[in-house]
Amino acid sequence: MELNDYVLRLFGFVQEVEDLKFFGDPAKFSKTEGRLLREVITEYAKGRDIISSELSRRLGVTRSAVSQLVTKLEEEGYLQRAAAPDDKKIAYVRLSDSAMETFEAKCREVNALLDACAAKFGKDRMQRLSVDSADFIALVREAREQASAPEGEKA
Repeated sequence: MELNDYVLRLFGFVQEVEDLKFFGDPAKFSKTEGRLLREVITEYAKGRDIISSELSRRLGVTRSAVSQLVTKLEEEGYLQRAAAPDDKKIAYVRLSDSAMETFEAKCREVNALLDACAAKFGKDRMQRLSVDSADFIALVREAREQASAPEGEKA
């Protein structure tokens, strides 16, 4: 099997980013636990809560599996469930208070690190990197959708 140079560079880049461990060593979480925590944090950053059924959809696992993961992470002090004010059948999944404090402290550390990098790399280059990365990801998604589209629907 042959991988083109772009793929090899992309794999190398992804590995290097993972090795940076911006938020510490994620090894204590399984890949699915890490993804679940990222989804909870992403919604928090948008000022929203998330429920288990949405986590299930995003992670591609059953609601039962999400419930087990949330229970485990709740017992370990990372997550908490909070009843929706208007519907007691709905429980939001949130970071626990202690996990939130740790996360916010880590965010301050990472922000300081990236600010120092931006000072040397240049704010314009940092902005271009961000925009170019988002554009690249969108192009890859579009190409995948086109490749998987039925023959009559391909552009």
